[in-house]
Amino acid sequence: MPDSPDAIPAPRRSFLDDLQLLIVILLGVVSVATAYVSFQAALYGGQQAAAYSRGGAAQTEAESLYLEANQQYVQDAETLTRLFEYQIEMGSADPNLAATASEKYDQLYFTSVSDDLDAAITWAQAENEADPTTYTDPQGSEDYLEALFGGWSETDAEAETLLARGDEANQYSDRLTLNTVLMAISLFLLGIAAVIRSRRAQWVLIGVSSGIFLLGLGLTVIIPITWF
Repeated sequence: MPDSPDAIPAPRRSFLDDLQLLIVILLGVVSVATAYVSFQAALYGGQQAAAYSRGGAAQTEAESLYLEANQQYVQDAETLTRLFEYQIEMGSADPNLAATASEKYDQLYFTSVSDDLDAAITWAQAENEADPTTYTDPQGSEDYLEALFGGWSETDAEAETLLARGDEANQYSDRLTLNTVLMAISLFLLGIAAVIRSRRAQWVLIGVSSGIFLLGLGLTVIIPITWF
């Protein structure tokens, strides 16, 4: 049956008039965003744990390498002291004492002087001959120190890098967790808006929850995205 010409058409409802639909859409958007932020926080938490674990292991290894290098440094210092004493005795007027000292010197040099220490001794002798007024200690050689402590230095630097990476991941994880809390508050307010009757109160809750959500979203997008 055709409509009466006097019939009044029903007013068209705008999208904003249907608050329930708007709230449902906002709940869906905020829920998805909250899940994403929680996922990123969990990934950064895993990276933090892995970096701290590897950094701690590297730090332990570095400490072990340092103790070994330092022990060798002390032994080399004792060896140099004994070699110096034998050199003095080799210059003795007593031929027997000089011969015995020379034999002990050669034996000690052969058994206790490493290639790195030998190179350092050669370097120090050249420096002392070039400038007799200043004594140059063989253990002051940069090449010798690098050979002795280089492994510790590299491992220690690696440990510091890993621990710094863990600190950064921990910071990102904490910030993302805070953003998750903000979005959870937004969800809570939207849930209240969905059940109350007052449209004015609904709009207020929608506005406040949207503001909190946008704040959390803004704080999230400035954090680098991470993957497995």
